[in-house]
Amino acid sequence: MYGLMQDRPLGLPHVFHRAEQLFGHRSIVTATHTGEVTVSYAEWARRVRRLATVLDTLGLAPDARVASFAWNTQRHLELYFAVPCTGRVLHTLNIRLFADQVRYIVRHARDEAIFVDRSLLPALWPIVAEMPEVRHVVVIDDGADCEMPGDPRVHDYETLLAAAEPFAGRFAVADENAAAAMCYTSGTTGNPKGVVYSHRSTVLHSLILLTADAVALCERDTLLPVVPMFHVNAWGLPYAAVFAGANLVFPGPSMTPAALLEQIERHRVTVTAGVPTIWMGAVPLLDSHDLSSLRMVVCGGSAVPRSLSETWREKIGLPITQAWGMTETSPIASIATPRSQHERLAADALADVRAAQGQPVPLMDLRIVDPESGEELPWDGVAFGELQASGPWVAREYFHAEDGGGSFTDDGWLRTGDVATIDPDGYVRLVDRTKDLVKSGGEWISSVELENEIMAHPAVAEAAVIAKPDPKWSERPVACVVVEQGATVTAEEIIDHLRPRVAKWWLPDEVLFVDEIPKTSTGKFSKKTLRERLYPVGAEPAAETP
Repeated sequence: MYGLMQDRPLGLPHVFHRAEQLFGHRSIVTATHTGEVTVSYAEWARRVRRLATVLDTLGLAPDARVASFAWNTQRHLELYFAVPCTGRVLHTLNIRLFADQVRYIVRHARDEAIFVDRSLLPALWPIVAEMPEVRHVVVIDDGADCEMPGDPRVHDYETLLAAAEPFAGRFAVADENAAAAMCYTSGTTGNPKGVVYSHRSTVLHSLILLTADAVALCERDTLLPVVPMFHVNAWGLPYAAVFAGANLVFPGPSMTPAALLEQIERHRVTVTAGVPTIWMGAVPLLDSHDLSSLRMVVCGGSAVPRSLSETWREKIGLPITQAWGMTETSPIASIATPRSQHERLAADALADVRAAQGQPVPLMDLRIVDPESGEELPWDGVAFGELQASGPWVAREYFHAEDGGGSFTDDGWLRTGDVATIDPDGYVRLVDRTKDLVKSGGEWISSVELENEIMAHPAVAEAAVIAKPDPKWSERPVACVVVEQGATVTAEEIIDHLRPRVAKWWLPDEVLFVDEIPKTSTGKFSKKTLRERLYPVGAEPAAETP
């Protein structure tokens, strides 16, 4: 027996039409090179309709991959809807990748067109000739003083829109499992892998972001997505905001902590989201801004140091809320919003809860597995193993069915590469990445936990822990530390700070003081780069830096 409900596909056209019909009065603000630009949802929707016909005018295939190479802006949001609502696939390109990586990804995805912000054109145009699949380059003029190439493939975005008739009627996607968007993994091992999101997965993921124990986005909110729109679709937040009818504030190219805090203050932003390095950089400026409008600061991309969250709480009365996910999980898989059982906890214990990655969100299943035996481990807060995920917005394979290097289990779960514990309440706590764990004398040392304890020292701005080869213990931890501007600290003081906080055999063998921790294109610490610099294969370990 089947239920007698209408069979309507879950698709982004519904999200668009809902916003167009109900939320035309809400606003979208974008910071540009020449100042802020504000449009209403109603004006944005009219532009989406014109862009939809532009895609047809350009002769793009019905299921074409359409790339964007752009900042977080209103016009990027137009692409977020016009492309998938016409049955095509939006491919957001990471603007911080090296040229050869961009070239590889565009060719692998077989992008037919690239929409690029004018300020980013100098990084893209030199390699366009090496991407023969790209038939059109549409330049979105963001006010930057960059020369426009005199090439028939190059078009001006606003000129195309002005000449286009708006799409009439309702957009429709017949199959909810049709592709809507795609992103590529960061490719820390081998070439980047393509992850393809469906209309169904995107709608379900957006709905979860609206729920009370997730981000609880609603029409009364004003969202500032700091996380780039090329990074897992800004964690799905732009889609969720349009679904809810929330005001949107986009930072454009103005990604400095000062500019972001000014936007939060000026537009009374209620929800914002970004990676830890963004919120670390904002700490010295918190006292000089009125951030009382904020109700949630979401942080993800890498583990949030407990000290960072507590610093925000002490300065503005609002801690950072940690979320966890990855490109393959769309990405939200868990979020550390405190639950009823935490209401009576003391402040210190509650801070520990917020330092976890949180409970899995509805419709998401998580488990931890012994990486050697494959045995599923108990949720006791002690046992740790590889974190695996399953759910309706979790990838089942990579684009072109490329080998994921064992990324998927025989029973269809995603192997995340993260090592975690899960407590009896279902709270996930990341211990490390499998490749970043330090195995010393047969025992595991968590680089993440060591980093968090080191960054709790008031003189430390950033810290990354990596393994160095050791003839006796196989590996030993080394701490790379960036000192706060104007502060001083010695290696001995760092070790003394750690002694009461970690097991004796966890203490780093060396503390190296560095000017900066190298970052990946999405703002995470690049421990791979550190290892290659300090301990290249075949070289002797680096000497301690005083």
